[in-house]
Amino acid sequence: MSRLIKKSIVVPEGVSASVASGAFTVKGPKGELSVPLRGGELSVADGKISAGSGTLWALARNAVAGVTEGFVKNLEIEGVGYRAVLEGKELVLHLGYALPVRMKLPEGISVAVEKNMVKVSGIDKDLVGRAAAEIRAMKKPEPYKGKGIRYQGEVIRRKAGKKTASSSA
Repeated sequence: MSRLIKKSIVVPEGVSASVASGAFTVKGPKGELSVPLRGGELSVADGKISAGSGTLWALARNAVAGVTEGFVKNLEIEGVGYRAVLEGKELVLHLGYALPVRMKLPEGISVAVEKNMVKVSGIDKDLVGRAAAEIRAMKKPEPYKGKGIRYQGEVIRRKAGKKTASSSA
């Protein structure tokens, strides 16, 4: 049994939470989120949310945090000629391939591009993480020069390149 379910989640000011027809709905200043309740218990009473399992507790906490603060993932692009451009609702990545890679952004996700940084933000933690992972998968960082797309602060294990053979005479 999870220890998290003993702690209740406090609903902040300006946020309304409700459970109806098998879904947990949270409305806040940044938007509205709905979490399906698949075989679990969740109750809202007196400004507090209590869950029947640790997974539901975490989903409820993330929904409340999303509608109040939102979630952000930062990606760094490293490599000569590698860059990102935002064209309407489409992210265009120039990653050294013959043609630029175009990615349509999911609904509810906003992307900002500044020099070699791509900032993915939204209210749904799962959706933000998936969109950032899809962008990173376009060109994963390689271990020799570190070129590619990585999360901000991610450490890439570097390998030694080819060594020149020294001949002993």
